[in-house]
Amino acid sequence: MAEKKISFGRIFWPSLWAALIVSVLGILIWILVIAGFMSGFEPKAMEVKENTVLHMTLNGTIADRSETSIDPFSLTVDGSLGLPSILHAIEKAKTDDNIKGIFLEIGSLYCGLATAKEIRDAINDFEESGKFVVAYNGGEAITTIEYYISSAANELYGFPTSNVQFLGLGAELMFFKNTLDDLGVEAQVIRGSDNHFKSAVEPFFRENMSDSARHQTETYINAIWDEMLQAISTDRNISVKKLDQLADDASVLNVEDAVKHKLIDETKYRDEVLKLIADKMDNVKVDDIELFAFRKYAKKKFYQDQTLTKADDPNVAVILAEGAVTTDGEGLTSKEICKLFNEVRNDDNIKTVVFRINSPGGSALASDEIWREVKLTNDKKKVIVSMGNVAASGGYYIAAPASYIFAQPTTITGSIGVFGIIPYTGDMMKDKLGITFDRVATNQHSVLTTNRRLSEEEFALIQKNVDNIYGDFKQRVADGRGMTTKQVGVVGRGRVWTGVDAKRVGLVDELGGLNDAIDYAVEKAGIKEPKVLYYPHVKQDKLGEFIAQLEQENESVEISTGMELPKELKDYYAKLKELEGYSGIQMRLPFNLTIK
Repeated sequence: MAEKKISFGRIFWPSLWAALIVSVLGILIWILVIAGFMSGFEPKAMEVKENTVLHMTLNGTIADRSETSIDPFSLTVDGSLGLPSILHAIEKAKTDDNIKGIFLEIGSLYCGLATAKEIRDAINDFEESGKFVVAYNGGEAITTIEYYISSAANELYGFPTSNVQFLGLGAELMFFKNTLDDLGVEAQVIRGSDNHFKSAVEPFFRENMSDSARHQTETYINAIWDEMLQAISTDRNISVKKLDQLADDASVLNVEDAVKHKLIDETKYRDEVLKLIADKMDNVKVDDIELFAFRKYAKKKFYQDQTLTKADDPNVAVILAEGAVTTDGEGLTSKEICKLFNEVRNDDNIKTVVFRINSPGGSALASDEIWREVKLTNDKKKVIVSMGNVAASGGYYIAAPASYIFAQPTTITGSIGVFGIIPYTGDMMKDKLGITFDRVATNQHSVLTTNRRLSEEEFALIQKNVDNIYGDFKQRVADGRGMTTKQVGVVGRGRVWTGVDAKRVGLVDELGGLNDAIDYAVEKAGIKEPKVLYYPHVKQDKLGEFIAQLEQENESVEISTGMELPKELKDYYAKLKELEGYSGIQMRLPFNLTIK
């Protein structure tokens, strides 16, 4: 009797589906277990004892909104601490008699330069109260952004064998043209007619940067580096020229080099730093130091403040808008932001609005929806914009109708321009997959499809539409900034500006952070007793407190499946998710800049 063969498919597909079902069930069970524990959980009241030192650990991503969520890649709990919470906590700690100082430890940190500067400024302000800040860099490598923040402390120490990355700034862009050529895909790109600085589309039809893209990138990277050097120079008492030379010569590669050139005070092990902190306290031994988690202090203080403010007729609204501009879904959605503006506009208690923008732009339609709500609100009560790390393209579009605009020196803004990308996939479908297409239509342009190249007439029609949208963009900016469209055209063309240069060319009114914008709004509205309420409203973070309490009661607790994906893969995934949202004409920043 012949042996019966079993096909590969009969083994593979049932096994794949079984693995997927088991994985999904595992996730559901994990979530149900956490939910079961959470059901009877009540957060403990916060008690800050005398002679307390705030243990400020900065790691992970610092965004504008605090958030605790479950990472689907690793099934770990991610808890990001928002910038408003950080600034509020440092301000409160300054006048909290039980808190004697801050012990700052920085791990693998990811944040923009504007965010980093706001934290540095808050640390400098805290030190002016007479309390101490001791910073310690103890990781495998001290990155540029980590050193930039920690250098604000009066005392800065490093682990003896840590590496230091003090080599200046650089940007590397990825180009996909050759990949698309190999796949048989052609990117049909339509930009505003003079938008040669709008280089977001270049990776799809070039192998390298254009002269315009290179020029604007070099300009703003040099400006950001100069700002960082100036801040470090002030706090470390080293000339800007000397700092730049150290980076140029690669003179600082480890902590010992950093100590030699006075970037860091001394090399110390962590226990030695704790002994140093104990010596600053009155009759306190190392084992008796009250180290209080800054994350817990910040979240509790901010939540308590917002709860009381919400119940006491708030008169200042701060709307946080962060992420790519979309109509719905994730990020900065017109659905949410328009609703918030409508709410504060019709609240008679709210006298002024601060609009915090941290966005590279996105959908032109969604940007216009938000623009309308900002304008309607500004006509009724003044809107003051605070730009974060980036407020460019669509992010600038929604800022344009405000009364006054603040930006940090390192904010990336401008990029006034538009583009569209229509891929042609017909050759790929035919040559790679053997698929061909045929069509019938009632009219000449009824079937606009990615499987047929645009005709010259169709390309011209879309180009005209893009130019019309760009014309509207320039008009919006001209109306909001008191400029002519010709003047806007000079600073537009898709060009990116730093906050410093944006102020010089008239796109920004003043350099400053979120608190500066709030103070200005309060002053202009004539408010004597400001009651600031943030939107979306802050909610109690039970999940975060539950995890923190577990870790506090049992240091061995670690909720993880061990399936952590590398950050680079997560970044690529995020980029793919962003590309999914490229529907319609786009107002987006040309690229993302990551400072490490």
